[in-house]
Amino acid sequence: MKSFRTKWIATLLALVLLLPSAAFAHTPSPGGAGADLRSSLGQMFGDHALLAAFTMQKGIDGKADFNQSAAALNANTDEITAAIASVYGKEAGTAFKPIWASHIGFFVDYVKATGAKDEAARQKALADLEVYRMKQAEFFASANPNLPKEAVASSLKIHINHLLVAFDSYAAKDYDKAYEQIHTAYVHMFETGDTIAGAIAAQFPDKFAPASVKNPASDVRSLLERVLGEHATLAVIAMQKGIDGAADFNQAAGSLNANTDELTRAVSSVYGDEAGQAFKTIWSSHIGYFVDYVKATAAKDETARQKALSDLEAYRMKQAKFFEDANPEYFKKDVIAEGLKTHIRHLLAAFDSYAAKDYDNAHKNAREAYAHMIPTGAMLASGIVAQFPDKFHGGDQGSMTPVVKFQIGSQTLMLDQKAVMMDVAPFIKQEWSFIPLRYLAEGIGAEVTWDAATQTAWVKAGKDMATFWVGKNYMELNGKKMEIGTPVFLEGGRTQVPVRFIAELFGWDVKWENTARTIQLTKKEAAHTQH
Repeated sequence: MKSFRTKWIATLLALVLLLPSAAFAHTPSPGGAGADLRSSLGQMFGDHALLAAFTMQKGIDGKADFNQSAAALNANTDEITAAIASVYGKEAGTAFKPIWASHIGFFVDYVKATGAKDEAARQKALADLEVYRMKQAEFFASANPNLPKEAVASSLKIHINHLLVAFDSYAAKDYDKAYEQIHTAYVHMFETGDTIAGAIAAQFPDKFAPASVKNPASDVRSLLERVLGEHATLAVIAMQKGIDGAADFNQAAGSLNANTDELTRAVSSVYGDEAGQAFKTIWSSHIGYFVDYVKATAAKDETARQKALSDLEAYRMKQAKFFEDANPEYFKKDVIAEGLKTHIRHLLAAFDSYAAKDYDNAHKNAREAYAHMIPTGAMLASGIVAQFPDKFHGGDQGSMTPVVKFQIGSQTLMLDQKAVMMDVAPFIKQEWSFIPLRYLAEGIGAEVTWDAATQTAWVKAGKDMATFWVGKNYMELNGKKMEIGTPVFLEGGRTQVPVRFIAELFGWDVKWENTARTIQLTKKEAAHTQH
């Protein structure tokens, strides 16, 4: 595994070196020790979520490659352990591994109990997971004062809940919900990586440069790495489901298409909607060609298989040209095309090995496919940030005071000078001003995770974790109950929350202008939340 990582790092360095060195002297950069830490932790934790979700599927289905999938999950544990040891020492890594590994074992117990319809064993697995999360939270809190035990425990509860709901839905053949939860679990674990990276950087500022962990340039890198990594794993899974004739193939393919939409939005946000649509057409085509390859393989149609390979070759040159046309100074067609060749080769090798029942190589190539997309995302982010430096300043502007402004009845939310369109306008009800939780939280720099099954929303802002339940007039902050004063409710398909309570909870001043009915939120310079 180490040799694979060396190759990925070498590839990234080669791509970065192609960018003119002078460009980085006067522009923001998505790199730096803190950003690299964020990238590594996001990659590993995200990989864990996907591997766990699909290993649980293979377990309940009794798939022949379950052992190889479980081995990949264990290899991921080794990688996370090595990362922990690199920061806190070998002894800490040794302590971390059995705790982390235990929750994987408890998920396996849950799968086995579900398959055997053994309710007592299922409840025991749930109880074991509850004990695990508190033990894991204690480990992180002891290692790092910036990771409060209650907040970590709350985040682990979310992680466990995501995977259990994804598995339960899959076992009940509710495949739409299963794949929705898998995506949510994946995103949440990238966010977990962000939190831990920020806490480590704050603990060791001389080593990790906290300003480089989370800033506009680092954010675009993290986004591209996350979406591209998910694309690779979803493509592998969809191809496996296709050759197996699995009942959830359409949902796996649908999840892959939703990933394409997310990547398209990212491209559009930089290069405009017209470019985004052009990108989507090209990018979607290679997914279609992979499907053609799967069908041809199943039908043992060599002519069709060769045509799919030829189409993929034409695709990669067209995709490479798109990026060069969009960013001619920093993206070179030949370099992009070579990276796409590697991507295609990984996915085909993973599929061919799976179809041939060579599961060791199938999972090896699947992990390489995921890992290769991380430096690919970093390379694209480097070129985009260098091309549009004015869009990505902010990492060293701690003296600037962020401002969020919106108007009752208007769907426009102003984040400093940037307009964001909400699908539901803020409104007043019983003298309380309400706004959709997601827009308010993201406007003040927090992150939202939503579970439709339990109608629960989690908001993470820095080291703080807040939990809200639809219909409840109380919430929890880092595990401690707090009264809101009015119930949270759903309207317009959005979770509606009182503006003042949420804003002040996370350290923002609230100013109401009665004539125009506008609300302005300003970040307090030395804000802190209650603990």
